[in-house]
Amino acid sequence: METTKEKQASQLNIWAFWKAQKPDWRITVIRTSLERLGYKMILPYLSLFIILLGATKTQLGLVTSAGMLVAGFLGPIIGRQIDRHGPKKVYILGILVLIGGYLAFAGAKTWQIGVLGMFLHQMGATLSGQSCANICGNCLANCDRAKGMLVCESLAAGVLGMVGPMLSGWFLVNIMGVIGTPTKAEQIRPLFYIILGICIISLFVVIFCLKLKDWNYNRASTNTKKRNVIQDAAAIFKADKNCIKWVFISAVGRMPMALVIPYMQLYAAEVKGADAKILSAIVTATAFTSVTCGYALGVLSDKYGRKKILGASIGLYIIGLVIMLVSKNPSALILVGILAGFQELSMTLAGSMQHELVPAWVRGRWSGVLAFTGSLVSAGMAALSGIIYDKIGAQWVFIIYIVFELVIRIPLLFSMPETLTYKVDDEKFSKEFGM
Repeated sequence: METTKEKQASQLNIWAFWKAQKPDWRITVIRTSLERLGYKMILPYLSLFIILLGATKTQLGLVTSAGMLVAGFLGPIIGRQIDRHGPKKVYILGILVLIGGYLAFAGAKTWQIGVLGMFLHQMGATLSGQSCANICGNCLANCDRAKGMLVCESLAAGVLGMVGPMLSGWFLVNIMGVIGTPTKAEQIRPLFYIILGICIISLFVVIFCLKLKDWNYNRASTNTKKRNVIQDAAAIFKADKNCIKWVFISAVGRMPMALVIPYMQLYAAEVKGADAKILSAIVTATAFTSVTCGYALGVLSDKYGRKKILGASIGLYIIGLVIMLVSKNPSALILVGILAGFQELSMTLAGSMQHELVPAWVRGRWSGVLAFTGSLVSAGMAALSGIIYDKIGAQWVFIIYIVFELVIRIPLLFSMPETLTYKVDDEKFSKEFGM
């Protein structure tokens, strides 16, 4: 019989865990890692690139909002397709849209084409991310879900996410000859060609390696009754009232994409005086946190429960934003980057909780409901964020997000049941969906 020490040792054996999982999950981790490498290479300079092409912060916010809004309306449609036919076609579509976004960036000579790239990137990331999340949710057992999702986030995507900004920072300084913060869009443009190549490789990985032979979508296909997102949401809410709380929790959890991430690097450069090396170091530090803490948080979450670990991760991220607002030394922003890594980890932990609130056969539609509601909130905040940054004060985009976390998300989170041991009532969901 396995002793406690042997069990703990096996939990920490990441290689054994990796080999024990389904091949489709491992392929998804590889694809996500490639995507993260490219994204983290450009992240320190993405918003700056659009501004250097001539866009204002208000225009940047409106385009981010438009991308989120369209992705939100597509979310329920995509979720239904995933439930009925599996995620591969949607996955491929999302990556193709990402490729279109990077092509627009690479060829952009005006800010209008640059914001088209931002729009396509936002949509592509949402579509591919929705497919990726459903594969994780269905391939991983409940007791392994947090560990598995954080293996992807921390050790695979995290390592390459740490390497990405180091490579781009080196490229800008040593190849493009950038001194300090980039001052011309042409200094940043070559990075998009490199990322485009990485994205194309990830497309081939999904097309030729992702099989999904045992995907569980047959039951969802038996429901031929036409339903819209409102009816899907109503059925889910009637089946389990906790899902209503989770809609608000999820919406606030998506807000960094609208309020924080598009402006963090810009704020660091414009307000705190960070140069190219510091900007790259911030993103590298964020990935370092994922690498060093991710799997450990997954083990703790699978052992002690999701809520406590998720709450602690959110708290550390908030502390990082406060340090960014009050710090006077640009070097302190590296600490902010370290704590910002807990935002990415908290999104992954929240994803594991999300999957444990509904039966497997409705996860696609559930993710569609969350994409729809969350994107509406985030799109509204994104539309206002540029105006807030320009007209009211740059610090307020971060302060508003912190208030939402403290007033809405954290109290609701701790009113939720612990999903690690939560038993979903499959019969109630079947009844509400007319199965």
